[in-house]
Amino acid sequence: MVKKVLLASPRGYCAGVERAVETVEKALDLYGAPVYVRKQIVHNLHVVRDLEARGAIFVDEATEVPEGQTVVFSAHGVSPAVRASAVERQLQTIDATCPLVTKVHVQARRYANEGYTVVLIGHADHEEVVGTMGEAPDAIVLVESVEDVDRLLFPEGTRLAYVTQTTLSIDETKEIITALRDRFPDIHAPKKEDICYATSNRQWAVKEMLGEVDLLLVIGSRNSSNSNRLVEVARAGGVASYLIDDATEIDESWFGGVEVVGVTSGASAPERLVQGACDWFRARGVTDIEPYRLVDEDVEFRLPVELRRELALAEAQS
Repeated sequence: MVKKVLLASPRGYCAGVERAVETVEKALDLYGAPVYVRKQIVHNLHVVRDLEARGAIFVDEATEVPEGQTVVFSAHGVSPAVRASAVERQLQTIDATCPLVTKVHVQARRYANEGYTVVLIGHADHEEVVGTMGEAPDAIVLVESVEDVDRLLFPEGTRLAYVTQTTLSIDETKEIITALRDRFPDIHAPKKEDICYATSNRQWAVKEMLGEVDLLLVIGSRNSSNSNRLVEVARAGGVASYLIDDATEIDESWFGGVEVVGVTSGASAPERLVQGACDWFRARGVTDIEPYRLVDEDVEFRLPVELRRELALAEAQS
């Protein structure tokens, strides 16, 4: 029977997600509905539904946006081809790409321009990876595993560099980077690792609490890369773990022989979903619910420059 619930810290929204969600909210305030958003602004079902209820319309491609309308690019970033398509359709664009993703795009482009073949460590079909590869499609090769590294073949004298998707598992990435360096000792590395601070912090928070919990619940949507990595980190540490969108997906059958449950949330999951899970346990008699430890993240990103400019103009005219 569950006696205690421990809440991981840090958890939930990161600065890039906060910025992206606030971007859509402010655009709706400024322009009114509809505001179009290419792809999910962040990978969380609840966030998307909330914004849809306010008048946001989510589309798969900029070509679905009526000419002349406003479109917000999601936190995961877009390729130059998507930007060109938006210009062609005379769309007013607001770029909510996380600055840490933008950094990887810039890095990949710079390496390619300097004549490097760029090895991108990431997951195929993830929007961030698609956007990054679009920066220099002829110069970027994707690897997802150590086995992929083993299969790489390059002409003699090829100059190599690597970059990584920002939401990967630290341990998994470390293995792939080690394999790359073993095979290609001269491969050029980014000055600072690309995995974002929030992804790293949430993974370390889970690792720290694994010795104290019998099971870990990760609140996040199925398509959230960083949420899936949190589940993997727990399972790799020998602790059962489940990914849930919200408290309605909790299954009582999971808790046979479980006394202490850990709860965390991915970087795009609102805190109210964590509180919903706490309420689920309270409704079943669990009164001992407490933070495992408290860690404050003080990273903040400013709103996109296009939106700041428009907001300042609107304020000046009011």
